[in-house]
Amino acid sequence: MFDRTETAIDEPHAIRVMGAPFDGTVSFRPGARFGPEAIRAASDGLETWSPVLDLDLQDVSYADAGDLELPMGDVPAALALIREAARRALEHGAVPFLLGGEHLVSLPAIEAVHERYSDLVVVQLDAHADQREHYLGVRLSHACVMRRVAELTGLERIRQLGIRSGTREEYALMREHGTLSTFRQQDLAGLRAWIGGRPLYLSVDLDVFDPGCFPGTGTPEPGGIDWWTFQRFLQAIAGCRIVGLDVVELAPQLDASGCSSVLAAKCVREMLLCAQMGAGHA
Repeated sequence: MFDRTETAIDEPHAIRVMGAPFDGTVSFRPGARFGPEAIRAASDGLETWSPVLDLDLQDVSYADAGDLELPMGDVPAALALIREAARRALEHGAVPFLLGGEHLVSLPAIEAVHERYSDLVVVQLDAHADQREHYLGVRLSHACVMRRVAELTGLERIRQLGIRSGTREEYALMREHGTLSTFRQQDLAGLRAWIGGRPLYLSVDLDVFDPGCFPGTGTPEPGGIDWWTFQRFLQAIAGCRIVGLDVVELAPQLDASGCSSVLAAKCVREMLLCAQMGAGHA
């Protein structure tokens, strides 16, 4: 379903898909580095039409730049390469759409987008708070990614949905600053009003889904959402000014059925369509 030809990248496009196959700071089960290619492979079996959004991927202006070549043993160098790739996409007038990889890959992409949009707001779908100051003494970790993002944007410009795991300190921080929200209809309406016309970066850690429908992730947590809850979320933010987005933490080898990869690919399709809906505002 995704087009990875060089010709497509050379042509004007509104959204640029980029793979970030990196899992150098994972804290439990590795394998997210294989996520981008698994998403592409699974996408070949999907229809381009979304019956819920009533849109077709064939009408979306996007290109797939393929995977970045990232040094697995050098976290700062890998993040720098991702940041530069996101900057290039923005310079070419395209919204960067990152396929992870672990959640830390979101940080440099958000940094690049924030450089251009100083009033950026970030919406995180995730099982984990990711608000630790450090993890085992390391500040650049997938367990700390949203804490690093908050240092850019301020906690008041972050909203987190699906969170069901974190430390006492993380929950105190999130409650103090009001970052936590839910998928209840009234909260989704409130989220849409909170975003308003501001530029939005959407980060979807796929472990937000319940392990019963998405076992292929490094840190599964019981009590997650199902597909239809995710669809309702996208319907709620449809038309928002999305200026950057990512899908992270698919570890395909942990689900022998391949269903997790299919769900991830379907998320990418729906998010591409949602981003296209708001592209006129960028």
